[in-house]
Formats: sequence, structure tokens, C-alpha cells
Amino acid sequence: MSNKKISPIGESWEDYRKRTFTPEEIMESDLRVALISELIRARNDQGITQKQLEEASGVKQPVIARMEKGTTDPQLMTILKILRPLGKTLAIVPIEEEPHRNIHFKTFKKGSTFKQKTIR
Repeated sequence: MSNKKISPIGESWEDYRKRTFTPEEIMESDLRVALISELIRARNDQGITQKQLEEASGVKQPVIARMEKGTTDPQLMTILKILRPLGKTLAIVPIEEEPHRNIHFKTFKKGSTFKQKTIR
């Protein structure tokens, strides 16, 4: 007997996603989700509201809310403005041999060293 889960409405999301999107599109989507998730985690860990982040970053709260919901594709400068008051920045790192399996990125906190995180 097969271990494959069968959904009552058809194939699984993973099967549909692999069939519909290219590996590059999947990697881009996974990276976007990982980045926004890290932003939300940093804000929540510091107990900062979206309104407080607006005041610290200069990025309007509705823009922050749309970013966190995933309903907008923010510009790089917007992301950097939001990360700065959270004590974070972006880093450019080498792409893994098989980038579609796991997303690897590094977060940087002021006064600390890089720490690699794996997002599945």
C-alpha cells in the first residue's frame, strides 16, 4: 500500500505546486515567505507593534500589514527600512547546490555574528 496521502479534493498542495511552478518560482516564493516570517518573528520577539515599527522605520503601518499578510511585494528599500529598527539587515550568501530543497539565509543582529537558519 502507498504512503501517499490522497486529498478528498484531489492532489496535495505540494504535488500541485511542483506540477504548476518552476523550481525557480518555488524558490522565490519560499524565500519571500522566509524573509517576511523572519521580519514578523523579530518584531514579535521584541514586542513591537506595527504602529511602533511605523514610528521607528518611517514605513506606514498599512504597508507593514500588507507585507506581513503577503498581499504586496515590497521594494528592497522598504524591507531595509523596516529591518533597521529591529536590529537586522540582509546579507548576500551563496546559493546552495539544490536551492529548491531548503532555503538558507543568514540573519545579522548588531554586535553578533552571522547565524544560518534553514527554512523548510
